[in-house]
Parts: sequence; C-alpha cells; structure tokens
Amino acid sequence: METSGTGRRPTAERTRDVLERLATERDVWVATAHPDHGPHQVPLWFLWDGEAVWMCTGATSVTARNVRVEPRVRLSLPDSFDVVLLQGEAECFPDQEVPSDAAEAFAVKFGWDPRVEEGPFTYVRVVPSTVRAWRGEPELRGRLVMRDGVWLD
Repeated sequence: METSGTGRRPTAERTRDVLERLATERDVWVATAHPDHGPHQVPLWFLWDGEAVWMCTGATSVTARNVRVEPRVRLSLPDSFDVVLLQGEAECFPDQEVPSDAAEAFAVKFGWDPRVEEGPFTYVRVVPSTVRAWRGEPELRGRLVMRDGVWLD
C-alpha cells in the first residue's frame, strides 16, 4: 500500500487501500455489546471474501453470545494512523454448518481448521454496511468510503 504523502487521498484511493488491507491483514478488533453486560472488544483472525469479513470464535465466547443477542458490531483494523472502521450486522454459523468455501478459505489462510477441533466453534460473518478510512487529520473530512453497503467513488 502506497501513501500519497501527508495530503488527502481521493475516496477511490482510500477504497482501494481498504480493500488491499482487508485482503492481506490477519487481525481485526471486534466490538460487540450485550444489553445487560455492556461492551466487549477482542482481536480475532479474519478472512475477507470480497464482500464479508469471516471470523471464528468459541461457540460459548462472550463475542458469540453477544452477537446472538445484538448482531450490530464494529470492526477495526489494528493501526491507529491508517484507520479502517467497519460497521455491520453479524451472522453466526455453527462450525458444522458454515459454508464450506468460507471455512476452507479460513483454514488455508491460517493453517487452522476450527471444524476439526474439540469443542464447538462459531463462525461470524459480517457484511459491512459502513466503512470509514483515514490517515491522520487531513483525511478526517470525507472519511466515509462505504455507505449503506455501497462503496463510494
């Protein structure tokens, strides 16, 4: 990923950079909330399939329990200078019911297949509805690169 200096990148360049990071990075911070217990945030490995983020966690984890009650989530890539924030609704798939193409791609990327582990796992799929991206103060204005699930130009 190249930066065009300290100036402001056009939206199309920001979108390209976000898509590149989603395709190549490994970790995402997942923020969930429970109506009675409040917010919860953890890092998870993720896979970008071109339209959704796929993560996997223990079936009884706080993250899995929270998204079953409140599916709205926020995701962030772990860089405080090159910020990427995604918002969407999570959908849970038990490890034995996850679409095979997603599970296989996840296993290839990480060399780990939760479907063969002892104990149940849950795959969490998030199709972003909103994406914001910025590098430093010059890009705070115009940081929205996806609105209502549509990438902006």
